[in-house]
Amino acid sequence: MKTIRAARTSGHLRERVMRLVFLIAACVSILCVALICFYLFLNGIPAIAEIGPFNFLLGTKWAPSNDKFGIFPMILGSIYVTAGAILVGVPLGLLTAIFLARFCPKRLYRFLKPAVDLLAGIPSIVYGFFGLMVVVPVMQTLCGGSGKSILTASVLLGLMILPTIIGVSETAIRAVPDSYYEGALALGASHERSVFFVTVPAAKSGILAGVVLGVGRAIGETMAVIMIAGNQPRIPSSILEGVRTLTGNIVMEMGYATGLHREALIATGVVLFVFILLINLLFSILKRRENNG
Repeated sequence: MKTIRAARTSGHLRERVMRLVFLIAACVSILCVALICFYLFLNGIPAIAEIGPFNFLLGTKWAPSNDKFGIFPMILGSIYVTAGAILVGVPLGLLTAIFLARFCPKRLYRFLKPAVDLLAGIPSIVYGFFGLMVVVPVMQTLCGGSGKSILTASVLLGLMILPTIIGVSETAIRAVPDSYYEGALALGASHERSVFFVTVPAAKSGILAGVVLGVGRAIGETMAVIMIAGNQPRIPSSILEGVRTLTGNIVMEMGYATGLHREALIATGVVLFVFILLINLLFSILKRRENNG
């Protein structure tokens, strides 16, 4: 009896200790996010107020030497490049995830799955170098110009977000109970129809989560975009023209910026942070509607 009681006491003590460890880890994570928010808004909001919200957000001229800090071209650049990456990466990533989860032979899966995982571990600077040496010359040949454009950045970012979309989507598809698929087969549906019209719709919540994570990476990517997007702070009139994104603007000028210029770059980070928050909020709303429906 004493041994059993001692074992129970030891077990309860371990549970309490682990609960405390998990609570501390959660509090540290929340504290880090809170500190980032506090720092960004503390240093960024005064700059926006000094420049003027409309002049800052809707201004089309970025000339720090002339005290002009309009980031509207960079906002459009980030939106265009991210939208292009979604158009390239989401269909390709989703179809790849469906193939790996429901169609891929086991022998082939042994090679394809590690290859997809390897894509996630490649540094962004390597992607940028690949884009500069391979994708840009191809775009020069096909479309003319310098090759550094919205289209080039979209293609490369679409490839970069593939591992995120594929990994999360495949996990979501495999998590769907087999009874859904088997029930569709029992009703006379083919293998393909059962997968595309039953299994995949049942996994749409997880697939949407993968898309949102991919969008988060695309809109926050810096080094690869700097190397191939052209870095031109202007409003583009074509997808074959160069642009500068919000992240690229911060990285390129933060090293030498001082005074109001530096504060304007921090304010640019605030705008980018708000974009990410809006994306996550939109995902939460869509997921809540799906659960209520």
